[in-house]
Amino acid sequence: MITAIAPRLAAFLIATCTGSAALALTNTLPPRLLQVMATEGVAAQQVSILVRDAKSGESVLELNPATPRSPASTMKVLTTWSALEALGPNHHWHTRAYATGPIVNGRLTGDLVIVGGGDPGLTAEHWWRLVRQIRSTGLRRIDGDLVLDRSLYKTQADDPDEFDGKGYRTYNVLPDALLVNLQSAEFHVLADDGDTQVMIDPAPANLRIDNHVKAVSQGCPNGGKVLRFTTIDADPLHVSLDGSVGPTCPAYAQRSIMTAPEYAFGTFVTFWRSLGGHFEGSLRLATRPDKASLLADLESDSLAEVVRNTNKWSSNAMARMLLLSLASDRFGSPIGASDGERALTDFLASRGMTFPELVVDNGSGLSRLARLSAESMSTVLGAAYHGRYFPEFVGSLPIGGQDGTLRKRFVDLAPEARIRMKTGHLAGVAAIAGYASTRSGRALTVVVIVNAAGAEAGRGDAIIDTVVRWALERT
Repeated sequence: MITAIAPRLAAFLIATCTGSAALALTNTLPPRLLQVMATEGVAAQQVSILVRDAKSGESVLELNPATPRSPASTMKVLTTWSALEALGPNHHWHTRAYATGPIVNGRLTGDLVIVGGGDPGLTAEHWWRLVRQIRSTGLRRIDGDLVLDRSLYKTQADDPDEFDGKGYRTYNVLPDALLVNLQSAEFHVLADDGDTQVMIDPAPANLRIDNHVKAVSQGCPNGGKVLRFTTIDADPLHVSLDGSVGPTCPAYAQRSIMTAPEYAFGTFVTFWRSLGGHFEGSLRLATRPDKASLLADLESDSLAEVVRNTNKWSSNAMARMLLLSLASDRFGSPIGASDGERALTDFLASRGMTFPELVVDNGSGLSRLARLSAESMSTVLGAAYHGRYFPEFVGSLPIGGQDGTLRKRFVDLAPEARIRMKTGHLAGVAAIAGYASTRSGRALTVVVIVNAAGAEAGRGDAIIDTVVRWALERT
């Protein structure tokens, strides 16, 4: 009751709600949660909470469940579950290589064409496997060019710098029909007697590096920000590295480099030559000629494995490509970003879920436009719980205190492994969505979305963690 709450807390609640709403709020929310909200200075109208019994759908705790909010990366719940249901956990993508001319005595007198199939998990290791497949046919010399066919997707109009001006960050990588290794590389700086050497993994053959990094004998200058990258003459293939490295600096820096086709080309050439192949041609972007003959077919990891990596580590590029895969399955190709949003809303509607407030945008949650209510998110979690692929879906969610984006949260509860949830953070947003199991074994769906200044910097997580811990203690 309101009379049992500290006066300052009651004043805060009344200031952020009006009339009967304040009384209703203090009668329904746990006192500990009210205290945390007051301490963090987050008003009730900035928070949505919905805790339900996963089996029956009975509501256990509610606050503003129908309010549309920015969900951050919890949007991936909708994208990944829809992809699993629509495509099946054993869905695979294919990256194929073709020859446009005859191969005589290991020599191709034509071009090598690689057709991207939209594989979200085309790692450097998988890319190397494709190169090895091609090499194992006996082909050792390519006289023509390397032609990349990316026609599965429409030309992307997005700018990787658009979201926050940090296009070099891997979370900003744009989808591409032939996206190799999320277009990223690790830069290792080795220091020896004052000199430095930069090792790149993987190292694109077409990337030039001007190394100006200096070695220091102690500590790590600049607060651990070892490297500064500068593009020379607006050429993404020519980069200057500056900075200082000391003995306590991070082992490497990871970043997105080049463009998707230049990266695919450069790493292909590196791997090809490392396997004894000869190539002196150029990169060309074109569609596969009809008469080209198939040389190699690389099958991706299963969709279940890709969904797991997407949710555990909150990969934006992989989520965006899953959304495009859903669109390709429903509408054919070529497909673009707007097709992905239409495909997801169409799929949800086919399952009886129409959410008027839903704005999907790119499907990853890395968006200022995306909107979703806790009610809609809870509905999807409930459908997933009763769905045929629930084991694959719930297995993709981070486990509290153990792995993924929850590996450092709820650590004291890790031995019980009763939390499996997707997290989300953006400027002004903190969210969580998933499942909690009480000590008695009762399964709950939990959705908490906080849209408030500083929510991403701890204020939102304090509220979220309080709700989750409260839910775990239900009978």
